[in-house]
Amino acid sequence: QVQLVESGGGLVQAGDSLKLSCAASGITFSSGGMGWFRQAPGKEREFVAALSWSGGITYYADSVKGRFTVSRDIAKNTVFLQMNRLKPEDTAVYYCAASPSDYTRPRSRREYDYWGQGTQVTVSS
Repeated sequence: QVQLVESGGGLVQAGDSLKLSCAASGITFSSGGMGWFRQAPGKEREFVAALSWSGGITYYADSVKGRFTVSRDIAKNTVFLQMNRLKPEDTAVYYCAASPSDYTRPRSRREYDYWGQGTQVTVSS
C-alpha cells in the first residue's frame, strides 16, 4: 500500500521559513519523481515544485522560484520543500505527490498517481 505522509506545516509570519517533508512508503522509484502542489481556499490546486527521482532535476513555479527549494533523501524515500521568504499569498494546503515512472509532465497534476493528505501552511502579514 502506497502512503505519502507530509509534515512540517504551520503558522508563520511573512519573511519566515518552513521546511515541509514528505515520506513515501510502499513505492519504489525507477524513473519517476515527486512533486509539491498547493491549494488555497476557493482556488484550484496548483503546481509548486517537483524533482525527478533518479537525476534530481528540479522544476519550480515562477511564483516560488528563488525562494523555495525541493530536494530528496533517496535512502529515506523522502522529499523536502524548503520555503524561504514566505509571503501571505503562499498560504495554502500543501500536497506532495508521487509518480513512480515515466516522469514526462512534472508540472501536471495528471502525472501523479499518489497523493498525500496535505499539510496547512499559513503565512500572516
